[in-house]
Amino acid sequence: MNDIRRSILWVIFGFSMVMLWDQWQVYNGHKATFFPAPSTAPAKATGPLPAASGSANAVPPPASVAASASTPPLPSAVANSEALAPRERLTVATDVFKVTFDTEGGSVVKTEFVHHADMADKSKNVVLLDESKDRTYFAQSGLISGNAVGTYPTHKTAMKVMPGERTLKVGVNDLSVRFESPEVGGVKLIKTYALSRGSYSINVKHEVVNTSTAAVSPQLYLQLVRDGNKPEGESSFYFTFTGPVVYTEAKKYQKAEFSDIEKNKIDIEKTASNGYVAMVQHYFASAWLLGDGIKRDLFMRKIDTNLYAVGMITPLDAIAPDTSRSVESKLFAGPQVEKELEALAPGLELVKDYGWLTILAKPLYWLLDKLHSFLLNWGWSIVALVVLLKAAFYWLNAKAYASMAKMKAVNPRIVEMRERLKDNPQQMQQEMMRIYREEKVNPMGGCFPIMVQIPVFIALYWVLLSSVEMRNAPWALWIHDLSSPDPYYILPLVMTATTLLQTALNPQPPDPMQAKMMWFMPLIFSVMFFFFPAGLVLYWITNNVLSIAQQWVINTRMGVPPQFNLPKF
Repeated sequence: MNDIRRSILWVIFGFSMVMLWDQWQVYNGHKATFFPAPSTAPAKATGPLPAASGSANAVPPPASVAASASTPPLPSAVANSEALAPRERLTVATDVFKVTFDTEGGSVVKTEFVHHADMADKSKNVVLLDESKDRTYFAQSGLISGNAVGTYPTHKTAMKVMPGERTLKVGVNDLSVRFESPEVGGVKLIKTYALSRGSYSINVKHEVVNTSTAAVSPQLYLQLVRDGNKPEGESSFYFTFTGPVVYTEAKKYQKAEFSDIEKNKIDIEKTASNGYVAMVQHYFASAWLLGDGIKRDLFMRKIDTNLYAVGMITPLDAIAPDTSRSVESKLFAGPQVEKELEALAPGLELVKDYGWLTILAKPLYWLLDKLHSFLLNWGWSIVALVVLLKAAFYWLNAKAYASMAKMKAVNPRIVEMRERLKDNPQQMQQEMMRIYREEKVNPMGGCFPIMVQIPVFIALYWVLLSSVEMRNAPWALWIHDLSSPDPYYILPLVMTATTLLQTALNPQPPDPMQAKMMWFMPLIFSVMFFFFPAGLVLYWITNNVLSIAQQWVINTRMGVPPQFNLPKF
């Protein structure tokens, strides 16, 4: 049984090393050895693109074909009159971010967060939506004709911006930016963006005015367009998701890799009357939100080389001549602060992606946030959370360490027996099982209690990795940013030392080769922690120290004096 347990551990360890080497190749700019990803072309600098199928500025397909990979070309009449229109950029500023608009379509083309420093250059702010040589990322909206006949104002239509305040002044809580389109196809589109103090959510009102002599039934589209590149400076060791997301009440959180869109292998709900669409990356996200009860068609698609879109199309009821109809929506672009996301829309907090361990990760984050509310330091909050978890699992750990202590007590008999029967493996196995029965030792007794806790600690790993609150959050002394690696590698070295100390306290495997390899495992495993955020390493050190203390106490109580089993190489 002991050999089976070690074999299972070796399989897990071997697979982990394969994954680690594969990601190390990517981290150093090489192609992945075992799990190659499809290559992506660099994002194009954007200006007015040709109005053709697949263009970044092409209008979304009608609702009837929204989920299709093919996109009809932009009508030539719109392309000829609009693509040549002059463009103007204007930036408005609130207390939390700066938002840049383009008069071509009244689109949002840049968001800069004034309270979040860029990880690569702390003198700069984080920029999410952007239009530059390295990034293509927009929030766009406009109108299309449901029957594919006729043209209406789109995100390529040259719009006029109305005069107004461009900076949120002290004592003022709101400011608005209003864009008006010319008449296109007998329809005029008015977009009003309302920004509020302390909020990354923008209220967006689309007012459709029928200036023609006949009723019209346009469709409103809202979309996010982004290149398929990972955020700059993102470590391959983090394994975080970057890409489009759709959320509906029926099918919940549905995400797709850019490579799946490339291959047209996406499976999302096509129609709904609730939910949102979003673009997600580590720590930050953008999303278009419509109110519940509004029917919408959902789509993800490729629109150009290394450019992808996620969005929704909602039909408007017939608008009589000389009347108008309005649609209220929200555009969110900001950090993934869980409480703020929950307040905006059901399920929006899921853009902070914990993966399949969400059911465990959410309560852990809640507890961590509560600890921070009175400790006022995220580093000490991490330490306190691990202490509480170790207390909660105290009896499970006690059983595990008691089993290890028994194994340690009988280990001399096992070693002597293996040496005596080394030429008779079958008899050796039978004798080993007899000793275990006599001593009432279960070789798996130390594994099961620890395995039960593994999902909890993996969930905590994702909480610490995903929480934007860790960015630029200091702990103590030289640790000024819990989301970045320790600049002097002191914490990883301490973590390695505590891991080796734990290994030394464990029963030494009877097989000499296994005994030697059990020392290499923590050393190799520790290498990864030199690239991990300091907050994660702090959590692991705290867990190790508490485990060593508990193991020491239990061994002493059972009459098995703590002994360091050092390797013999």
